[in-house]
Amino acid sequence: MTDISEIKRCAWAGSSQMMTDYHDKEWGTPLHDEKGLFEFLILEGAQAGLSWEIILRKREAYRAAFDGFDPLVVANYAPEKIEALMANAGIVRNRRKIEAAVGNARAFLQVQAEYGTFDAYLWKFVSGKSIHNRFREMSEIPAKTEVSEALSKDLLKRGFRFVGPTICYAFMQAVGMVNDHILDCYRYSELTGTGV
Repeated sequence: MTDISEIKRCAWAGSSQMMTDYHDKEWGTPLHDEKGLFEFLILEGAQAGLSWEIILRKREAYRAAFDGFDPLVVANYAPEKIEALMANAGIVRNRRKIEAAVGNARAFLQVQAEYGTFDAYLWKFVSGKSIHNRFREMSEIPAKTEVSEALSKDLLKRGFRFVGPTICYAFMQAVGMVNDHILDCYRYSELTGTGV
């Protein structure tokens, strides 16, 4: 049996147990759950200018503060709720990001109304299946791509905020639209179903 510490992972995964768990169980794994997609959309926007590890540490507080990331509930937040969120030390207390989360919930519901699900809308940008990149080094991974730029442009047109091309690419990585695990990371072969 292989010692778990000998398993090869993407370099960033070793900074903490929380990051290792996120790397092993979520990052790059195709996600089709509506609340899960909404959660990542809000968390990636909240991360702008911060590290992902900071956001992961605050994730449970975000889930509590934002009613389990139910877009229908978040879309109906009144100004009093926004003020309460601004006083919540468990989340990033940035008014623009909090107000964007509420506005994004409303835009999310409009996309659901048009496409049936946000999932159906989102995954059409990658023809319904993950893009498996073949990077050998973390330094090869881009900050944005033509697809993330197209997604960003369309989301902005629909009234979403904090969805620039770089945020959209991080979101695409998080929900498995792209698999950016490096080739010798054990998750790459798991996600592609190949021995690389």
